[in-house]
Formats: sequence, C-alpha cells, structure tokens
Amino acid sequence: MKLLRVGPAGAERPAVLDETGTPRDLSGLVEDIDGTLLADGAALARIREAAASGELPALDAGSRIGPPLGRIGKIVCIGLNYHDHATETGAAIPEEPILFMKAPDTVVGPDDTVLVPRGSVKTDWEVELAVVIGRTARYLESDDEALASVAGYAVAHDVSERAFQIERGGQWDKGKNCETFNPLGPWLVTADEVPDPQALALRLWVNGELKQDGTTADQIFPVAQVVRYLSQFMTLYPGDVINTGTPAGVALGRPEPKPYLRAGDVVELEIDGLGRQRQEFKDA
Repeated sequence: MKLLRVGPAGAERPAVLDETGTPRDLSGLVEDIDGTLLADGAALARIREAAASGELPALDAGSRIGPPLGRIGKIVCIGLNYHDHATETGAAIPEEPILFMKAPDTVVGPDDTVLVPRGSVKTDWEVELAVVIGRTARYLESDDEALASVAGYAVAHDVSERAFQIERGGQWDKGKNCETFNPLGPWLVTADEVPDPQALALRLWVNGELKQDGTTADQIFPVAQVVRYLSQFMTLYPGDVINTGTPAGVALGRPEPKPYLRAGDVVELEIDGLGRQRQEFKDA
C-alpha cells in the first residue's frame, strides 16, 4: 500500500493511494498514519480490505500532501553510507555506521517550502531512502529480524548546512536540524511493495539539472544491517524513521565554487517506486 496524509499542515487526513493515483480518505477507519497504526496488523488489514472495496471516499488530488507519517518518535540518520559519496568528499570508508539525529520538527511535506537558514552560505541537498519502523526493535540478532521490523519506506530530503555541520565545532546536528530540513514523502510505501531495499535508484535535480543519480546497491551498510546495528544502541519504536544516507553528487563534493543552494532554487528528487518531491527554497 501507499499511505499518505493530505491537507493543510497540522490538519492532514490519513489516506491510501488507489490504483489510479487518487488519494482515498481513511479518516473513517483510523485516526492517523503513525506508529500506533503501523504496529497494528489488524488495522492495516482493514485498510487493505477497504482500499480493495473501492468504496473509500476520494480526496481532492490537488490538495497539499503532508508528511506521510505523523507523530514521529525519532529520526536517526546514517552519515557517509554510500561508497561514491565517501569518495567524492575525500572521507575514509567508515568501519561502522556514523550516526546523527534529526528532530521530528524538521519534517515537512514533500512539496513544502524549504527555508535557507539565516547566515547560511552552504545549504546542501541530499536525496535519501527513509526507513520507517513498524515494530519495537531492540538487540536484534539477524538481518531477517531487522527487515521484519520495517513497516515501509519513503523518500527523504536530508537538507544540510555544511558550514554549520562541519566548520562550527561540536556535532553534525547543528547543520542538520534547521527548520524544514527534512521533507518526507509523498507516500509511505509498505515493505511488501519493496522486495529489495538495496535495488532502488535515487535521483535529484537542482533547477532542472541532474545532480545525484545513484542506487541503494552502493550503500556501505545496507538497510538490514543498519536497523540491526541501531538496535544494539537504542530501542527503535513504531513510527521511528531512519535516513539511510545519500549517494554522490552533493554540492559539498563539487569543485569550487561549490553550487550551494540559495533562495529561488528548486530541488526535485525521487526514488523508484516511492514517489517524487519538489521544493522551492526561500530565505528564513
């Protein structure tokens, strides 16, 4: 299934995308698309049955699409997780996953405006595969257990301010948590529709020019390994999100002068089968 949330920010309605691409209203069945729902197999089965019946009311296909997940618990991110991205930035291949966190309040809809922070000179783009957790995961012992903990996948844009991240001391978090820095969606695609998360193509354009063109096959630490690894250090709960890293092609890896984002730029990104995003950048 492709689950989504439609409507004004803060007042989104839960929905499922039908075979024609029309969002169908789920608000008569469930309160929201969130961790509680994803952990409830019976509720998900009811959604499947209702979607198959063709009787769910249609929502306006032109309405705003919000983030496909509400009440996100935490966002855990993996840095330098593609071989080609590590190479382009001159970084050594990590021996273990590099972790940082993003606050849930950085999440916006896939086509919402993204704000260039005040004082920013190095706002960068990063298309990423987001993994959404559907069952509590702690001290997992196998990749099979890890993948069984995944409810679904989505497109994430891990917007980053490189000067804040790298040049201002401390942890990466200060360059990752500016407002609007995590567009998510348009859909949460359930795991049964993604048989191999290591076989997904990712692409990103800036002002119509292709900048990133990669594949999750190039991940240093694949999805199953990442989920299993994280479960050794923290408990993952339904509704948690993992951003799994970005392929080569970011502004940071380009020759000088590096083409960092400015107000007026338009970024579009997509992952095969998971949908497409489009954001206009404006000054904060």
